[in-house]
Amino acid sequence: MYISDLALNDFRSYEQVVLNLQPGVTAFIGENGQGKTNLIEAIGYLATFSSHRVAADLALVKQGSTAAVVRAKVMHEESPTTVELEILAGKANRARINRGNVRTKEILGIVRTVLFAPEDLELVRGDPGVRRNFLDSLMIQFKPRTAGIKAEYEKVLKQRAALLKTAAKIRRRGGIFDETSLDIWDGQLARLGAQLISQRAQIVRLLREPIEQYYQEVSGGKGIARIDYDANIDKRMEWKLPLAENTHTQESCDLILTHENDLLDVENNEKKLLQLLKQWRSVEIERGVNLVGPHRDDLRLILGTLPAKGFASHGESWSFALALRLASWKVMREQSNDIWAGKDPEPILILDDVFAELDARRRQRLATIIGDAQQVFVTAAVGDDVPEELVSWKFWVESGKVTPIDGGDDD
Repeated sequence: MYISDLALNDFRSYEQVVLNLQPGVTAFIGENGQGKTNLIEAIGYLATFSSHRVAADLALVKQGSTAAVVRAKVMHEESPTTVELEILAGKANRARINRGNVRTKEILGIVRTVLFAPEDLELVRGDPGVRRNFLDSLMIQFKPRTAGIKAEYEKVLKQRAALLKTAAKIRRRGGIFDETSLDIWDGQLARLGAQLISQRAQIVRLLREPIEQYYQEVSGGKGIARIDYDANIDKRMEWKLPLAENTHTQESCDLILTHENDLLDVENNEKKLLQLLKQWRSVEIERGVNLVGPHRDDLRLILGTLPAKGFASHGESWSFALALRLASWKVMREQSNDIWAGKDPEPILILDDVFAELDARRRQRLATIIGDAQQVFVTAAVGDDVPEELVSWKFWVESGKVTPIDGGDDD
């Protein structure tokens, strides 16, 4: 799978741009602030309906405009599919497939991407929410229908939190709160949360081996990287490590794997969540917040026997973050989704200003790893940052204009 044509209207800094693209490695080169990242951000948005730079869609619409349009022709073998997403300021987005109006969610899965950017250092150093979003983004690309499950779960959390706060106020005033309505929301949270936990646990299992492999390749064999799914489905799980120890032994790894096997069972997850919600209800009402569910889970990153967060060096953090994205790319190459069932289209790999942060050895190792990719987009402030032998097509980006260099083409 690759994108042969990309068109943007009023997206970020671009009033209008139309590009003809090819398989292989394409580099967008230009000084910072000229619009390189806006191009690859648009491609990534088609795949996940989210930006790696901002949380709100409003920032994607060019200042002074009411809507932005991202349009791409996606080639799978000899079959083209044109997808279009209209991002409306303050309103629901609109979508088209081959010029026909469709529900927005029907676009999900047609474009598959894996994007690595400097912001991905937060995967190692940041809060658990960053790592949960990482897993959920993969989950949606593997199974686009889960986007609806996640959206519904977040609505349940919002409604349930409001109810918990109401219950807390009533109790503080000495009143009696009827918990029947809370039982209904508990059932919804458990049903949806159980599915999210199972999907995330499956993704972690798929990623674990390639993450270890790619960390070894990128770092030059310096250390062993590992990931584990840290679920709060049982707040008294004996396998969890005491925080004071900060170690990750083989015994703890075995216990975690055993627990992950259990997490794949949706029905079992739902039962445990219901039990846990019942046990923690009084505490949740007292605090007025949702304390139970996958929205409080984490992805644990371990380097050697220590947690990567707080112990990994800058170079090790970069290598770990890059390994997470490369592993995602490898797994997506091997896993079909709801849209391309049985066809296994290769995802597009996007590297945003990555080579500048790597030393010469890591650059060469990365170039070797991605050399056989069907389509890769790279951004760089300096062309020399990207190994010359890697790039097939180049574009110069300046002041919202994109100009081909040495064989690139635009319309």
